[in-house]
Amino acid sequence: MQTYDFIIVGSGSAGSVVAERLSASGRFSVLVLEAGGTDRRFFVQMPLGYGKTFFDPAVNWNYKTEPDPGLAGNADHWPRGKLLGGSSSINAMVWIRGAREDFDAWAAAGNPGWSHDDLLPAFKAIEDNEAGADQWRGRNGPVHITDNRRFVHPLTERYLKAAEEAGLPINPDFNGASQEGAGIYQITTRDGRRMSAARAFLRPAMKRSNVRVETNALATRILFDGKRATGIEYRQNGKTRTAMAGREVIVSTGSINTPQLLQLSGVGPAGLLRDLGIPVIHALENVGRNLQDHQGINYSWKGKVPTLNQILRPWWGKALVGARYLLLRSGPLSMSMNQGGGFFRTDPDQPRPNMQLYFQAFSTVLPKSGERPILSPDPWPGFSIGLSNCRPSSRGEIMIRSSNPLEQPRIRPNAYSTEKDVLEMLAAVKFLRRIASMPAIAEIVEEEVLPGTSITCDDDLIQDFRKRSGTVYHPVSTCRMGPDATRAVVDPRLRVHGLGGLRVIDASIFPDNVTGNTNAASIMTGWKGAEMVLEDSK
Repeated sequence: MQTYDFIIVGSGSAGSVVAERLSASGRFSVLVLEAGGTDRRFFVQMPLGYGKTFFDPAVNWNYKTEPDPGLAGNADHWPRGKLLGGSSSINAMVWIRGAREDFDAWAAAGNPGWSHDDLLPAFKAIEDNEAGADQWRGRNGPVHITDNRRFVHPLTERYLKAAEEAGLPINPDFNGASQEGAGIYQITTRDGRRMSAARAFLRPAMKRSNVRVETNALATRILFDGKRATGIEYRQNGKTRTAMAGREVIVSTGSINTPQLLQLSGVGPAGLLRDLGIPVIHALENVGRNLQDHQGINYSWKGKVPTLNQILRPWWGKALVGARYLLLRSGPLSMSMNQGGGFFRTDPDQPRPNMQLYFQAFSTVLPKSGERPILSPDPWPGFSIGLSNCRPSSRGEIMIRSSNPLEQPRIRPNAYSTEKDVLEMLAAVKFLRRIASMPAIAEIVEEEVLPGTSITCDDDLIQDFRKRSGTVYHPVSTCRMGPDATRAVVDPRLRVHGLGGLRVIDASIFPDNVTGNTNAASIMTGWKGAEMVLEDSK
């Protein structure tokens, strides 16, 4: 048994950042425990390879939710990264920070230091933006952001024109002065390889003598001395091991595993813990509650012009793009499937955008068992426009089923459980069709394949998105931040209410979800959280 200054559980988007920042001075010893294995895998490093990791148990927790009434009884598939870099090693790489108003609302809820203006320096310090530095963007930071404008498929330009014809302005930077409008997504890649949190932060930290990273090390319990966290019990290679923390235990295992670990350790809803025979170390009713997630759906069309389907489906096309990637690190395999996108309001009275758009110059209508068919699209020229809600009012929960750390927790998303969410999504899919009806796209459409032109009335549209939509992989808020211990799990400095030596630093602390993809805000949380740890350690 060894003692370290800090033990970080989880090497994902936030944990990798915390490890790098706490170890940078050389003053502190840091142990990182990762339940998964290495990120040095071809389909992890190849950007479009995330289709191959979507169900791969070697790198993916492959969570399954409870059957959800809001999703027509479907049990949704929730991929989460189980490897160095966590979900940043298997995500779609779109770099969206969130809206100014998101973070200002966090601060207004009693969390000083978390407003947009407070966080902007951190976001800029994180970035190495290929598009260049300005008042919003940073350069020379650890996370390289690729500007895709010169690489996108020609159909993406048609999408932008159609969105403009439908009334959306063209937005050159969704992380700039405002989010609203249509534009090209910037992604976390560099030289044709994925820029995960492991590549940007953890790998550099692992070169230091004061950092130890243990892989295939599943944390099973936080150890306590009274109300103070003192270490971690974990399973590795069939053996139970312990490690002690002289200063703090930092849990960075994400919005599913973090509440799971706290509950297994006796921190959570007291009734649940007693029912499962787990001694209550500290009753915190909100551990695992307030689950928020973005729900998304795709509409797909058969086109009259070639799309990426004609390149990515045939063997010769695979060989061509594969050779281009291997030799030049360029082409479709070096990008995300979401090349264009945007943000819009379902109602002009909305104070800011509440929906996100995704344009894909290929389609995957025909199902293929066992993998996400990104690399095996439909045999016809197809394309898709997707959307997701940005600020749903529905709330779910994540609770352990037993005291067994190997048993997956019970995930109840509770999607579309409010009338507000249903009506907003109904308005959103109608606007999506409006974009597709604009001349720039309509002139190349042969037919709408999904959901099809027979789906027109409100009831049918609602039934369709309940059946076909699902997570866009942005679960947050299960250990939410706030000053009131009766409503939150951690305080504004990310310390678990009522306990010493224990912090949570990951997306589970978000008071509310951000407008857009969550990876950038998760990395920022790691940066900000590490800053607080260092300040409090002086």
